[in-house]
Amino acid sequence: MTGSLDLGLEGKVAIVAGGGAENDGIGNGRAAAILLADAGVRVLVVDRDRPRAERTVAMIAARGGEAEAFSADLMSGAGCRDAVDAAVSRWHRLDFLDNNVGIGSRLSVVDESEETWDRVMSVNVRPMFLMSKHAIPAMIETGGGSIVNISSISATRPKGLTAYTTSKGAVLALTQAMAVDHGPQGIRVNCILPGPVYTPMVYGPGMTEEHRAQRREASLLRVEGEGWDIGKAVVYLCSDWARYVTGHHLVVDGGCSLSARPRG
Repeated sequence: MTGSLDLGLEGKVAIVAGGGAENDGIGNGRAAAILLADAGVRVLVVDRDRPRAERTVAMIAARGGEAEAFSADLMSGAGCRDAVDAAVSRWHRLDFLDNNVGIGSRLSVVDESEETWDRVMSVNVRPMFLMSKHAIPAMIETGGGSIVNISSISATRPKGLTAYTTSKGAVLALTQAMAVDHGPQGIRVNCILPGPVYTPMVYGPGMTEEHRAQRREASLLRVEGEGWDIGKAVVYLCSDWARYVTGHHLVVDGGCSLSARPRG
């Protein structure tokens, strides 16, 4: 057997929600957008911050891929509808949706404010609901599709991020509920649970080399996770290789969930 492997992605169309990142950083959404485009998918990169989405598009274009930037407030049903309409208007179909929008919080229920609790729960779940609400009918018109929601290993192994953990647990439930609802229509819905991954969302002045080393040592493989690792999992779940996979929670954490060693 010779030749490149066919993932069945050539000519398909994807929306990556939360596909921007700061400067040239590789977040989960940006990595997924780039790698999907590498595989021949036409990608609508959606981000509230248009310049960040445009930078992702430029990175895709530099690799020979096709993408467009779109700015929208994905907390709004109208914004989500407009994003879907933009993809369908541009490429006349929609096959994939990658949901990456999310924020964190580090307090217990005793210390957390009501306002922050509501915001974390809303930002981490509402855009997935609204994007899926508007994307699924377009996918059905195409003949089926794949939705990938990004959760976290914190959903199954809490470590002091209570509001975040709760919201990411809701993503697991939402994923399986949508898989049940829309499987008969040819829509596969799966979820990725990243472990400690080095992305623009987590690095900054507070992320020291010592802290990075601690996170790396938490992995059974002694490697540091990157946005690329999550992006590759998204490509698999969108591809024909995952045609018999739905309602699945795919852990991508280098074995951190199996380790008793403390993690950063």
